[in-house]
Amino acid sequence: MASRYPETGTITKVGEIMTERLETINFLNTAQEAALKMADKNVSSLAVIDDDGKAAGIVTERDLVRRVCTKNTHSSMITIQNIISVPVKTVSPDTAIDEAADIMVRNKLRHLIVADENNAPIGIVSATDIVGFIRENNVAKTQVSKEILEALEREGRYY
Repeated sequence: MASRYPETGTITKVGEIMTERLETINFLNTAQEAALKMADKNVSSLAVIDDDGKAAGIVTERDLVRRVCTKNTHSSMITIQNIISVPVKTVSPDTAIDEAADIMVRNKLRHLIVADENNAPIGIVSATDIVGFIRENNVAKTQVSKEILEALEREGRYY
């Protein structure tokens, strides 16, 4: 089976493995709208975009569970601004995957928004993307420390 990831002898950048199909939502949308969009688009997170089109945060399935479901509140009554994970961590497409993995581990994150120089989102990279790339690409195994890989794998078990 052929890898879906680039084979390279150089340091792999986030832009090479990120998902370009980034689903977004606004602060004023509801938690219910977020959940419906995640289900419809088959994604586990939505980038929250401000009125200027910049990444302002992220809403994940975990946010919905912990901040809506566990509160016994109607999801149609809670806006994104009340459940958003902030501050958002963004990386450029030129960020090395080992650096992105380290940011995830240090900040206990599963997703990073990939943004251009104006902080406009252009994609997303998840812990699963990085672990999958490393598993399929022997060259990448030398780019990410064993400790970071193990931490990402542990986080990935909770998806």
